[in-house]
Amino acid sequence: MLVGYARTSTAEQAAGLQAQIRDLETVVGCEKLFSEQVSSVGQRLQLSAALDFVRESDTLVVTKLDRLARSTSHLLSLVEQLDRKGVALRILDFGGGEVDTKSPSGRMLLTVFAAMAQFEREVMLQRQREGILAAKTAGKYKGRKPTARAKTGDVQALYKSGVGATEIARRLGISRASVYRILTP
Repeated sequence: MLVGYARTSTAEQAAGLQAQIRDLETVVGCEKLFSEQVSSVGQRLQLSAALDFVRESDTLVVTKLDRLARSTSHLLSLVEQLDRKGVALRILDFGGGEVDTKSPSGRMLLTVFAAMAQFEREVMLQRQREGILAAKTAGKYKGRKPTARAKTGDVQALYKSGVGATEIARRLGISRASVYRILTP
């Protein structure tokens, strides 16, 4: 059985999720599909459900590697978990081609490309940190503007006029926790 897994990080990526679902259902013909909109860092209940669902001789199908694993070690752990169950992994868009862990060459390609993808991400993050540091040194990087603290006067005025914290938060477009932080000395 072909079992599909689709994921995007945020609800704003709904079109990307729909494209993955379309590819998994209509292009590949997955009979069962698990999908979610959650960061790869958080708990992914649908991925866990897919891993629990697959049985021997099934194939777990994803459109891209980054939809499944967040690092090389995480990918290898997932592949090992699938191997123990006798399940193959198939990645549709893998460096311009497709890879399937049923073959030794597919497994090798998967490992090499996963390591390269992780390296690329780490280099990008390092450059980003260096760029931020350079901008801070030059006085051009101030960070995010504080939104709630900028509304301290409004929060205090509304509170003094008898408005509750929840209503203050709603009116000013800030969190209730921010209201309490401002009101608590």
